Amino acid sequence: MSKLKRVVVISDIQAPSHDARAITALTDFVYNFEPDELYCVGDEADSPEPSRWNKGRAAEYAKTLQSGLDKTSDIMERFKDALGDKPFHVMRSNHGDRIGNYIDKYAPALAGLRALEYEELLRYHELDIKYHDKIWQFAPGWALAHGDEGSLIQTAGGTALNIARRIGLSVICGHTHRQGIQHYHVGYNGKISSRLFGVEVGHLMDLNKADYLSTGAANWQQGFTVLYIRRSNVVPVNVPIIGRSFTVEGEVYEW
Repeated sequence: MSKLKRVVVISDIQAPSHDARAITALTDFVYNFEPDELYCVGDEADSPEPSRWNKGRAAEYAKTLQSGLDKTSDIMERFKDALGDKPFHVMRSNHGDRIGNYIDKYAPALAGLRALEYEELLRYHELDIKYHDKIWQFAPGWALAHGDEGSLIQTAGGTALNIARRIGLSVICGHTHRQGIQHYHVGYNGKISSRLFGVEVGHLMDLNKADYLSTGAANWQQGFTVLYIRRSNVVPVNVPIIGRSFTVEGEVYEW
C-alpha cells in the first residue's frame, strides 16, 4: 500500500489584516497534525501602500510597508517552525506583485536590486520556503495557482475551475477569499475519461481590518484546505472556520 501524503493549504492571510487568533490556532494545528507539506497559494502580505488603488493617496505615504512585511515574515516563520524540516511552498500573487510592479513603474533603476525581491523581503531563502513565480504542478494532474491567472467567477470554486479548464489540470487557488469545490468531468459509455477539479481555499483575514469593506462583511469564507495525496489520486477537503473553530478528521480545534 502506497503512503498517503497529507498537505495543508492556506491562502490570503493578508497581514497585517490577518486574523491573529485564527493564525495562532492554525499554526498549532499544523504542529499537532504533522502534515507532510504546507502550501500557501499567495496574498500572505497585504502590501496596500504600493497598490495602484492608493496611488497619490495618503496610504501611499503611510510608511507602514516595512512593518506589514515584518509581520508577514513573522507569521510565515511561525508556520515553518510548526512544520519543521518538511517542504513549505508559496505561490506568487497579485498582492505579492505589488512592490515589484511599483518599482517597475516608478523606480525602474531599483528593479535589479536583489534586496528588493519579494522572496528576500520576506526572508524566504533564510526560512527555507520555496517560492513559485508561476503555476506549479505539485502532483500528477494537479496544480497550484494564485487565482488571478484567469477570470474572476463569483461562485465559490468557479475561478479555480475556469483556470483548470484552460490549463488542463485540476487547480487549487486562493485570491477570491471564497471556499468551494467545483467539478468538470467528461466521460462516455458510463466511463469517466477526464476529471477536473477547481478548489478555492478561503481566507485567513480579520474582516474588521479590511478598510475597503464598508460593512465589514462580504461573500468570503474563512478556512483552509487539507489534501490527501496517493500517487495521482488527490482528495481535497475544505475546512471552514466557523465560530472560532474548525474540525479535521473528527477532531475539533477551537479558541
